[in-house]
Amino acid sequence: MAGKWQKSEYPGIRFREHSTRKHGVKKDRYFIISYRLNGKRKDESIGWASKGWTLKKANKILSELHENHRNGTGPQTLAEKRQIEEGKRKVSLAKVKQQEKENILFRDYFETNYLPNAKTNKKKESWRKESEHFKNWLKPEIGHLPIKKITAFNLEKIKKNMLDAGTAPRTIQYCFSTFRQVWNHARINDLIDYESPTRKVKLPKVQNQRLRFFSHKEVDMLLNALKNKSLQVHDMTLLSLHTGVRAGEIFSLIWGVVDLNNGSLLIRDSKGKTRHVYLTDDTQNMLKQRYQKQAASDHVFKNRDDKKITSISNTFDRTVKELGFNKGVTDSRDKALFHTCRHTFASWHVQNGTDLYIVKELLGHSTIQLTERYSHLRPGGLKKAARRFDANFKKNITSLDKTQDHA
Repeated sequence: MAGKWQKSEYPGIRFREHSTRKHGVKKDRYFIISYRLNGKRKDESIGWASKGWTLKKANKILSELHENHRNGTGPQTLAEKRQIEEGKRKVSLAKVKQQEKENILFRDYFETNYLPNAKTNKKKESWRKESEHFKNWLKPEIGHLPIKKITAFNLEKIKKNMLDAGTAPRTIQYCFSTFRQVWNHARINDLIDYESPTRKVKLPKVQNQRLRFFSHKEVDMLLNALKNKSLQVHDMTLLSLHTGVRAGEIFSLIWGVVDLNNGSLLIRDSKGKTRHVYLTDDTQNMLKQRYQKQAASDHVFKNRDDKKITSISNTFDRTVKELGFNKGVTDSRDKALFHTCRHTFASWHVQNGTDLYIVKELLGHSTIQLTERYSHLRPGGLKKAARRFDANFKKNITSLDKTQDHA
């Protein structure tokens, strides 16, 4: 318990001693200050000597308040003074935290902020690839740098490292895409307020556009051969040839999105788009034969363990090789792969006169530029345009010659 209030040697400062608690050899003291504000007496607690308070410190505060009263400036009470100081402390602490946040290293941000978010919101294969890019290329070169200090110069070094290692242009693009997504994530979280330095780095162009497509004869040979080896691979091939669906879309296909009555499929969230795919008679009959009253969540095509397929069986590649479709082909862009089925679907459509915009929608392309690779297959389209140009050119030349002759 504390004793009675006692006057100190300093006017306006009192204290009382604790009956039992000690501060050194003396009893602990509790200080208060007293002053008049607007004609009224005001008492305010200072604190215990054991917490660091002394008569001199208390007198310094009281003198400061008296000075403020005389000048009409600054805090007028101890409570106000403490409130102002607490506000300053919070502002200072916020600045320190913001600086720590802004100076976070790239490796720390990726591992503690970006990757956990990616694991929550992305497919496993996507964040796994991003982790590979981080581990193999990004972390060794820029992991030790604060994000805000990473420049195009640093990224140029990453590009050089990847080129020197013989990395494919597409992989380099994917790696830089990973960096850009980490950067944008940090930008959303107010660590930076400007665009990614990847905009200043020229990446190698990818020259891997595949235009190889099967002829009708090759398709007949392929389907007949596959039917004798694997009915499932045959059916998947038929589906891609007749609808243009990607391999990944086939793997994800469940019976719940198959409408056998109306002859259509719903392809959900593929490359960021959802689209309807319309079946041909052959693919509709094929799916009817496969359907055995499975649950809506069951996959249409399964592996031997009755689970989702993750890759095309090598039966397809072996069959293509046996048929000699890739014999003598040296450029990888001209080799027949399962994806060639999708190109075949698109190419046949364009050859039959289907408008490119319709082909774009059937394929699920995000832009018409992706579909324009097939434009040269339009029936006589470019050739007719060239012939019209030539005819008009000759017509104008003849007309000009006649005018000169008359002159």
